[in-house]
Amino acid sequence: MRSIAENDLGTPARSGDAMVTLTIDGRQVSVPEGSSVMRAASLADLKIPKLCATDTLEAFGSCRLCLVQIEGMKGYPASCTTPVAEGMKVTTQNGKLAQLRRGVMELYISDHPLDCLTCPANGHCELQDMAGAVGLREVRYGYEGDNHVHKYVPGQGAVPNPRFVDKDESNPYFTFDASKCIVCSRCVRACDEQQGTLALTVQGRGFESKIAASVDESFLSSECVSCGACVQACPTATLTEKTVIEQGQAEHSEITTCAYCGVGCSFRAEMRGQEVIRMVPNVDGHANHGHSCVKGRFAIGYATHSDRITKPMIRAKITDPWREVSWDEAIDYAASEFKRIQSSYGRDSVGAITSSRCTNEEVYIVQKLVRAAFGNNNVDTCARVCHSPTGYGLKQTLGESAGTQTFDSVMQADVIMVIGANPTDGHPVFASQMKRRLRQGAKLIVADPRRIDLIRTPHIEAAHHLALRPGTNVALINSLAHVVVTEGLVKEDFVRARCEIESFDKWRAFVAQERNSPEAMEAATGVPAADVRAAARLYATAGNGAIYYGLGVTEHSQGSTMVMGIANLAMATGNVGREGVGVNPLRGQNNVQGSCDMGSFPHELPGYRHVSDAAARGAFEAEWGVTLSPEQGLRIPNMFEAALDGEFKGLYVQGEDIAQSDPNTQHVTASLSAMECIVVQDLFLNETAKFAHVFLPGSSFLEKDGTFTNAERRISRVRKVMAPKSGVGEWEATAMLANALGYPMHYTHPSEIMDEIARLTPTFQGVSFDEIDRLGSIQWPCNELHPQGTPTMHVDTFVRGKGRFLVTEYVPTQEKVTARYPLILTTGRILSQYNVGAQTRRTHNLAWHSEDLIEIHPHDAEVRGIAEGDWVGVSSRAGETVLRATLTARVQAGVVYTTFHHPFSGANVITTENSDWATNCPEYKVTAVQVARVSQPSEWQKRYREFSDRQEALLRAADIVAAR
Repeated sequence: MRSIAENDLGTPARSGDAMVTLTIDGRQVSVPEGSSVMRAASLADLKIPKLCATDTLEAFGSCRLCLVQIEGMKGYPASCTTPVAEGMKVTTQNGKLAQLRRGVMELYISDHPLDCLTCPANGHCELQDMAGAVGLREVRYGYEGDNHVHKYVPGQGAVPNPRFVDKDESNPYFTFDASKCIVCSRCVRACDEQQGTLALTVQGRGFESKIAASVDESFLSSECVSCGACVQACPTATLTEKTVIEQGQAEHSEITTCAYCGVGCSFRAEMRGQEVIRMVPNVDGHANHGHSCVKGRFAIGYATHSDRITKPMIRAKITDPWREVSWDEAIDYAASEFKRIQSSYGRDSVGAITSSRCTNEEVYIVQKLVRAAFGNNNVDTCARVCHSPTGYGLKQTLGESAGTQTFDSVMQADVIMVIGANPTDGHPVFASQMKRRLRQGAKLIVADPRRIDLIRTPHIEAAHHLALRPGTNVALINSLAHVVVTEGLVKEDFVRARCEIESFDKWRAFVAQERNSPEAMEAATGVPAADVRAAARLYATAGNGAIYYGLGVTEHSQGSTMVMGIANLAMATGNVGREGVGVNPLRGQNNVQGSCDMGSFPHELPGYRHVSDAAARGAFEAEWGVTLSPEQGLRIPNMFEAALDGEFKGLYVQGEDIAQSDPNTQHVTASLSAMECIVVQDLFLNETAKFAHVFLPGSSFLEKDGTFTNAERRISRVRKVMAPKSGVGEWEATAMLANALGYPMHYTHPSEIMDEIARLTPTFQGVSFDEIDRLGSIQWPCNELHPQGTPTMHVDTFVRGKGRFLVTEYVPTQEKVTARYPLILTTGRILSQYNVGAQTRRTHNLAWHSEDLIEIHPHDAEVRGIAEGDWVGVSSRAGETVLRATLTARVQAGVVYTTFHHPFSGANVITTENSDWATNCPEYKVTAVQVARVSQPSEWQKRYREFSDRQEALLRAADIVAAR
């Protein structure tokens, strides 16, 4: 069912300048050409009864409840499927229409349970509302004949009713009660038009018609991806959230922003008091337009999970039990330890890691604490291990460290190139929008070692799948550029007008060399030269060409080089600076863009200004009242090395789990063990917190006020719908720590922090909570030139002035396959889980992914005697772990693949410390490994399980002491 706070206008809006004026019930109404009569009436506040129509789906015209009379037209047309016409005269209500509608409604009710008082949709049911709207007072038809309502044939004892279908409760989040279904097809159309999975269908004809998932399977075992579009579309209680069944209808709603991936979906948190009943995607959401995925819509149970730690804790050593203390004592202890460490080891011996799951405001004051209270620039963020090459590569070529487009821009693309990304799993709501454009006829090119779902899905097939070998991205992008340059496909007028000619000429001469041709590079990439040539021609000549890329681009030793190569290709073909084109990084976390914008890198202040820039530093010094260091601080890998060298002893970790997420786990945990004071601010005792000395309880997104910035630079509000369970917001805790360290922070609300950001950051100059509330969201840059934000970047000129081409020499990775390690491991995500799984593992999403598996090609499995479901040891130069095998042709022979959502899987025990040459982003996507059948966990898994169990026991000891 739709949100309790939204008004459904019946059919989708139509855009365009041409207006049509008609008369409805004596009122003149003007609407855009192409609008339906139903929508025109709704806009005039004239309500026409409806059941199969909703403004998120194209009109279908099946329920026959929205009949109207139109002067000069025969019969009684459906208002949802009838377009407006100039001068049209419409009657929405008279005696005949009332009679027809009551007759239609009577037929619906004659095959529907009359249990309204106990129905979970009671009070928020369209069927119930429409029965009242048409004045239905009696139903003349009983259930004696055919019906879908009763389990047994009426009057025949225990004779089963062949039309009755048991309620499907297999999905952990919603139920399907076929006895309440009116076969309006809204769920089927939502799965088709909004989600693009086509998992639902109308099975049978006439009175035998029924809704079925896949081939009459349960929802859980079907192709359904649990996005919730069908639940939102259903006008009855047929599809209902289990939380609504258990807790009742919500009474109010608050708009906020999802805290999962970088799409940044807008949601209405529907509440009863401070209890969230359900999350409903906001129809007016600028990033998602009323759509959602299984995580954002349903997987919020972690926010109230029993594992939440809501009281501060301290301990002297990680072998000591935790001790619950007051906020004041925890803050004072942390501050005294940081002071002691700096006094003993020097100013640079402490630092912090900011969170891409926290708000801009929370991140901003952590980096401010480091620079103003610690007195150094030792601050980094999780973007170090994901999209730091994006920031570097795009800054060097285009002049700004962010993507160029809106998500909506994809609807203008003629050819879409997806490189090293898996949108249907990592960014599912945007993937649904992309699939809509592909079904409309746009062409698709996928460059990925693995066969992702997008390559072949209902009504979509990629024109080209460039199944390159892991680690050869730069070789491939140079080959594509070679074709563009040598076949005369360069957009010369664009390049001459918009780019540095000297850099372009140097680049053109480089990529034109025969050694960069598809034929020469085929031995490295494994991609047939003919396929590369065809893909290059398609991208360069099809019209609007858009590139979307993910961590399969950045998490390589040449991640920055590849980002620059993508920018080179886009500029050379003129695919920058308008809708339907661009260079679009698909950011992995809800605020990874924002954490970078806020100055979380050790070399950059907020707004991507280098710490050595005296003018930029001076502005912050004047606002903050301190002298700032001009020296670049430590990156995360540098912090680890310095810890092992005895030079880095204190770390404040805000909402990140580096012990699970960073490469070479054993190296990371050794580094953490060498530190004397680790302060972790989080919801749970995550893997990093097991090495901590101070635990500060964090807040879920439902307990926050602030903003997130998504992958399209869109700044959206996060609104508090319940009080922080710890009693203290995360920004307040950071300010308390700064004050205890001797640096004053006296904010009273997160909006004041954003006001400070706007004063100091040119790209945020026009941003404020009030302005975001007024506009819904804002895409930076937002300043005097762009007071309402900038949807498309680099329209007339590049941020840096002229676009700069850079030579992108292919340098093979140092991670080589050998006889000992003959396979390449690459990693990624799965739809139902998120990042290190700390949130999603504490939800019912475990129904889909309860453990990390390793995908192995059947040939590689056969020669090793590995069968489906076998335990296999995966060993690399860094370590060894054990995972369960699944055999699939998704991966090419010689390549294995796994996810990293479960801590005891140990995926990062085997990844190495190889990293990007410019940013130290780890090379997660290329690790040489061997796999073999085994019968027990690895030695690391045994040791770590024992360590983890001890840490959980030490946590329980704190609970016992507190209870006493």
